[in-house]
Amino acid sequence: MPSFAIIIPAIIVLVLLSQILKIMKEYERGVVFTLGRFSSVKGPGIILLVPFLQTLTRVDLRVIVMDVPTQDVISRDNVSVKVNAVIYFRIVDPEKAIIRVANVFEATSQLSQTTLRSVLGQHELDDMLSEREKLNTDIQAILDQRTDNWGIKVANVEIKHVDLDESMIRAIAQQAEAERARRAKVINAEGEKQAAAMLADAAETLASQKQALQLRYLQTLKEVAGEKTNTIIFPLPLDLIKPLMDMGDSINKDSS
Repeated sequence: MPSFAIIIPAIIVLVLLSQILKIMKEYERGVVFTLGRFSSVKGPGIILLVPFLQTLTRVDLRVIVMDVPTQDVISRDNVSVKVNAVIYFRIVDPEKAIIRVANVFEATSQLSQTTLRSVLGQHELDDMLSEREKLNTDIQAILDQRTDNWGIKVANVEIKHVDLDESMIRAIAQQAEAERARRAKVINAEGEKQAAAMLADAAETLASQKQALQLRYLQTLKEVAGEKTNTIIFPLPLDLIKPLMDMGDSINKDSS
């Protein structure tokens, strides 16, 4: 009997202490309710509560990493893709996170899924593949605005994968190959255009300078003569010998 007289009061004291004393870690806060009404946010450290009149709900303030399940998204150009993402957020207002939403994590997850589908559905497939940083920023801004009433701060959103079916992958590969072929043709056309322009300029220069044309002709003959051939047949333009003929005529006139 004496042992029971000691154990029972000890148990009662321990129960009361568990109801009175609460210890909050550095990254935790306690939302205190008095007779069901919000009282205050306390912590970290030791918190004293009035037993059976006050209750406490713990809130973790650390950054939470949440995976957004794979979503089926139809882009603006009617391409079906599967997209998943990851969200980094934390609770900045414990009172709102406990009072204004029943399950803050489930609510944030569902909102992230709908926002991901809504934002990506407004863009074409090329934007999803090439402008991922911009899409991350747009989704983050929308989530941060909508979760502010829940005491949530969305720090970052990252699109992890954009998966396509095999037929779409083959179509994109064919499109890339066609684009490379088009660029090669454009480069070749630009080179031919520049070469033609330079040849036209050279022709105008040679046409305006007879001596230059003659020198060019003689240079060509020299290059041909350097080839290992037995016989060389080449025309002799009148333009080349006409200056010599004119010089002979002038000498004859002077002598007469």
